[in-house]
Amino acid sequence: MDSRDLHNSGLSAGDIAELTAWRRDLHRTPELSGEEARTAEKVVGMLEPSEPDRILTGMGGHGVAAIYAGSKPGPSVLLRCELDALPIAELNDSLPHRSQVPGTAHLCGHDGHMAMLVATARWLGRNRPSRGRVILLFQPAEEDGSGAKRVIEDPCFAEILPDFAFALHNWPGLPLGHAILSEGPAHCASRGMKIVLTGRTAHASQPETGLSPASALALLIEDLETLCAGEDAASPDFARANVTHARLGEAGFGTTPGDAELHVTLRTQKDDGMALLVQQAEDKVTAAAARWNLQSDISYHDIFRHCENAPEAVQVFRKALAAEDIPLHPANGPVRGSEDFGRFGDHARSALLLLGAGLDTPDLHNPDFDFPDELIPVGARLFAQIVTSLLD
Repeated sequence: MDSRDLHNSGLSAGDIAELTAWRRDLHRTPELSGEEARTAEKVVGMLEPSEPDRILTGMGGHGVAAIYAGSKPGPSVLLRCELDALPIAELNDSLPHRSQVPGTAHLCGHDGHMAMLVATARWLGRNRPSRGRVILLFQPAEEDGSGAKRVIEDPCFAEILPDFAFALHNWPGLPLGHAILSEGPAHCASRGMKIVLTGRTAHASQPETGLSPASALALLIEDLETLCAGEDAASPDFARANVTHARLGEAGFGTTPGDAELHVTLRTQKDDGMALLVQQAEDKVTAAAARWNLQSDISYHDIFRHCENAPEAVQVFRKALAAEDIPLHPANGPVRGSEDFGRFGDHARSALLLLGAGLDTPDLHNPDFDFPDELIPVGARLFAQIVTSLLD
């Protein structure tokens, strides 16, 4: 790390060392979506020395927002990161700060994103905006798609209602510190479809006396995955259905199954394409259940709106990238993966940037992923440039 990294972010070598250690502590003690109470407490403890004008807690669950106000009227700028980890076991025995929570780990880099925003808080404590407000939002429950919605529905959101909203996400497979950014759709819409088929059990020697959902389940596993429109998420008609889990009855040999459960992820480029895909999938479930005289029930989980980057917010990000000499790579359409940051676009001009985590870094959600600490000052520099551009 050179002196420029530290100077432009307003951080000392001691700051970076402390923030790195704090990030690794978060990595050791991850918490799942909706359970981030201790993580939120740690965030508040790191924010307090920067003396924000106000710290809001408990937003949409365990969300934390710190407000830094300028002395003159101006726009409100929200910078957002995530608090939650994933229900995945970490497989990296060589990592000194490996997760100490069985089956749970920060394998998406949210620990690093929090460190970036705390670094920005330190910069704001030393460099107050001359006008407007900066809101640092540490959002809960991003991984299951519920957090942004809950924060927005929280009565306290009216107090931090932004004019602009920005976020970034580390991105393996892109050179370290490089960026991907584009106007328009940035992340696809998705939702989890849970299908329950109910028939009637029978003695395994007399299967004809029951109603087994086995044939319907087998058909749906194959049939639902035909609901695909192209491989390229850049196409407005992009649609995909992927089976992620299936269960048939209870384990045993003496009883034919009387119920089945199927989980399918539905994905489209934009929200307006999701309604059609949902209808097509539900029609297939209804037809299969009727064919074998079964009851069917459908519910939806992990609902993500598509994420759209507003032109005005993209221009602000581009200006910050240019000021920091960060290479910008063209985006080849939206990312297939979903991000619930898109909901903030209903209330503000918003944009989400992808920041390279390195060419040889394991992919997000892989059991051996670890956030590259070198990105902490890079993210802080970008956020500082955004604040300077809009509020000075």
